[in-house]
Amino acid sequence: MLRAGIVVTGTEVLTGRVADANGPWLSEHLREVGVDVAHICVCGDRKEDLTAQLQFLADQGVDLIVTSGGLGPTADDMTLPTVAEFAGTTLVFDATLEEAIMDRLRPMANRWENVDWEALRVGIAKQALVPTQGQVLDPVGTAPGAIMSTGDVLIVVLPGPPHELQRMWPSAVAAGPFRALLGDDVTAIEQTTLRLYGITEPDIAETLRLAESALGDLAALEITTCLRRSEVEVVTRFEASAQHLWTRLHEFIQARHGAALFSSDGSTVDKLVAGLLRGRRLAVAESCTAGLLGARIADVAGSSEYFLGGVISYANEVKIGQLHVDPQLLADHGAVSPQVAEAMADGALKAVGADIAISTTGVAGPGGGTPEKPVGTVCFCVKTAAGGKAELRVVIPGNRNQIRERSTTVALHLLRRLLQR
Repeated sequence: MLRAGIVVTGTEVLTGRVADANGPWLSEHLREVGVDVAHICVCGDRKEDLTAQLQFLADQGVDLIVTSGGLGPTADDMTLPTVAEFAGTTLVFDATLEEAIMDRLRPMANRWENVDWEALRVGIAKQALVPTQGQVLDPVGTAPGAIMSTGDVLIVVLPGPPHELQRMWPSAVAAGPFRALLGDDVTAIEQTTLRLYGITEPDIAETLRLAESALGDLAALEITTCLRRSEVEVVTRFEASAQHLWTRLHEFIQARHGAALFSSDGSTVDKLVAGLLRGRRLAVAESCTAGLLGARIADVAGSSEYFLGGVISYANEVKIGQLHVDPQLLADHGAVSPQVAEAMADGALKAVGADIAISTTGVAGPGGGTPEKPVGTVCFCVKTAAGGKAELRVVIPGNRNQIRERSTTVALHLLRRLLQR
């Protein structure tokens, strides 16, 4: 099986100012063409650092390196000359390419005042350099890509903006050097994702250990587990010849954790809830999550078909004034209580005109906790206009941001379970 390494360049990515979207995207799309990604490296906009990453990957014996970023017109955009030097080739100026880049810029530049066209042409000249040995990939923005080879490793150079990289990717895969590397016998790599809620990583680790004993050698399955948003993900990669092993493993996990296994096809709880809400009208009443739950629901495309809106009732006076929570209920039980959570859900049903509503109220911290209601205590309630009800009181671990974020996951699963009854 072919092995690849990815180099994501950019000091803004290295320092965390910008999250890397290209590495995971490339990894998934390389898998689709039968290439296994062994490494993803991130380095700053320095020639020596990029060279070091290229050398590291070559020393690891990868067949393919894909770089992203560093193809712009500024001084710190060093990827193309650095890769060309590493591949033992030179760059030459391509006047036709320069004119094509200018044609892309003119419609935008014409909206500016006092454009210095000559300075603009000088600025983009760097992007019109192409390798003497290799293949140029036509730009989708202003930066072309390129494919070069060291003789042992094929290197694909792509732009950094994700939308440009993704649009250029098909032409890179279709290019002669890439097709020659893949050959005619492409080994497809399957990837499956199981999602479980209500168990821990040690629980699934024990299940996988028992599966190894019960099912025999599972070495053909590359299994990784991850705790994400309070859910356990089990991601398995395998070649088609190991499909039968995956099927047996899936059945084993289902037998042990059937109640916790809510998705066998990778669907998120967000997507599952979206499907269950078709034909309904949902409202939210949020206190401690303060809009996070509504935002997460609205993140799913098509949510306007079922999500009406809600009330952010962070303060008690808003709970009373907008959701009509009885002040005596607040006095007797406090804002963080099952009784108030239910009253908030009832209020949202009426205030928004929905047929199902969900509420959150809790102590996100770092202050405000008591022995009876420590930081992390959150109460949830789902109510339907027809009288259905599901409620939960839990103590969620973590800091303030984690408690609020994890609360949205708990809320969605409570909603899912009521809808699946």
